Amino acid sequence: MAHSVEGRSSTLSSYLFGPSTGRPVLLIHGFASSTELNWAQTGWLTALEAAGRRVISVDLPGHGGSAAPEALDEYTPSRIRAEILQLLSDLGTKPLDPAEPASGVDIIGYSLGSRLAWEFGAAQPELVHRLVLGGPAAIDPLADFDLLAAERFVSSGEPIVDPVTADLMNLAMLVPRNNMFALLSLVRAIKTEPFDATEAIPRRPVLLVAGERDELAETMPRLAELIASHGAEEPAEQLLLPARSHANAVTSRAFKEAALRFLSD
Repeated sequence: MAHSVEGRSSTLSSYLFGPSTGRPVLLIHGFASSTELNWAQTGWLTALEAAGRRVISVDLPGHGGSAAPEALDEYTPSRIRAEILQLLSDLGTKPLDPAEPASGVDIIGYSLGSRLAWEFGAAQPELVHRLVLGGPAAIDPLADFDLLAAERFVSSGEPIVDPVTADLMNLAMLVPRNNMFALLSLVRAIKTEPFDATEAIPRRPVLLVAGERDELAETMPRLAELIASHGAEEPAEQLLLPARSHANAVTSRAFKEAALRFLSD
């Protein structure tokens, strides 16, 4: 599938798909993933282009086509959000204006991308039109990540006791191209800015989607409660995908159809 690399951000590789006009959809992938893995191979880019949507996608630092910075602060969520804001500005994204249907941006995030989208939507309400958050959590799954155990696992293969850390590392190791130094740097940086869903809450319309076998889905109603209690324009929509887990919910056709319908409302 044809795409162009914009490279306008110092740490994020970015890509454009679909038509050159219309309100763009920004895609933010999850931990140890990339535009190619999270959005291309799962059929999202095909579905969005078929719907006539303009797409902007980014690779997080040390992921996909993005460089792996040495400085830890270049991996922090706040720095990533600032880079995304600069990218959207460079691409000419305009603040929301009812008289301009192409103004603003829709965002689809998955897993870690949902955390970034939640915070970005809360910080930039004048820019964000609608949010679709896949595999979201009201907690921070990386808060208790065992960095020392992960480093020993990478260097010597020593088994990891903590199940969450083990699952994330096994997921990361499935992709031979993954830069493990960069991935652990990202986790270390995130630990300096742990996610707190109550600190900043988006007021724009939100669709929350998770697999029913995803343990994080248990916290999804809490996100909906926060949105409802902080003057949102409308209640958050929630969708549970039968028989889907955190690992495979992103491939669901029902997820894509719900997202496209929600963004077109």
